[in-house]
Parts: sequence; structure tokens; C-alpha cells
Amino acid sequence: MKKVYFLMLFGFIVLNTQAQTEKELISETITAYFEGTANGESEKLKKAFHPDFNLYAVNKDNSLKTWEGKDYVGRIKPGKKSNRIGKIIAIDFENNVATAKAEVLIPNKRVFTDYFLLVKYEGSWKIIHKSYTWRAVEK
Repeated sequence: MKKVYFLMLFGFIVLNTQAQTEKELISETITAYFEGTANGESEKLKKAFHPDFNLYAVNKDNSLKTWEGKDYVGRIKPGKKSNRIGKIIAIDFENNVATAKAEVLIPNKRVFTDYFLLVKYEGSWKIIHKSYTWRAVEK
């Protein structure tokens, strides 16, 4: 009985450690996005995003805006810092697919809520889809 309990406990610890490691790797990808946009580091964005990723949002006129990722990354001015503070709210994953929710605060202006779809391939997590919305910061 003690052997069975030990093996179950060991298996749980191994699985939990693997899950924590994957969440840490996903967090690193999202953090590269935060840092890339906040510090004008397009190379970090290229590391975080799959080359074919797209962004999606609903415009004021209630139409869907689709933005090609390469255009988004191309608008980042090298070295130009912006006052953006990112925070990961949640991460969920199964095998090689993950979702993440984050908030990006632009002080005294807006709070963006970002939803990411990520895949793990060739050994790293990449953002393949980002949907976002925003609200004004109450002053």
C-alpha cells in the first residue's frame, strides 16, 4: 500500500512540475510580448509571435478589425519606450496548445485586455492569435 501511495505521489509531483514548467515557458512568451511593446524591441516580439499571427478586435462601428501581425510588429519603433505595464491574468494549456489572458495598463489612458492563443512547436511557445479589447482608465 505504501508503494502505491508513493508512486501516486511521485507521479503527481512529476506531472505538476511539468505543468509548472510549461506555464513558465508560456509566461516567458507573453513577457517577451510585454517587453517588446514597452521597450521598442521588435526582436522580442518576433520571438513571441508566430510569423503568420493576426490580431482581432471589434471597432467602434461594431465591425471586426483584422490586423496582420507583421504590420503590428513593423509599427514598433526600435528603442522607443512606451509606458505600458503588462500583467498575466490566466494561463491554460493542454499538451501543445494554450490560451492566456493578460492586461496591459497604459496609465491615465486605457487598460487593454488581451486574449492569446499559443501553440508549442519546434520546442517553443508562439502566439498565433491575439484578440483584444480596451476600456478607459477611470481618473
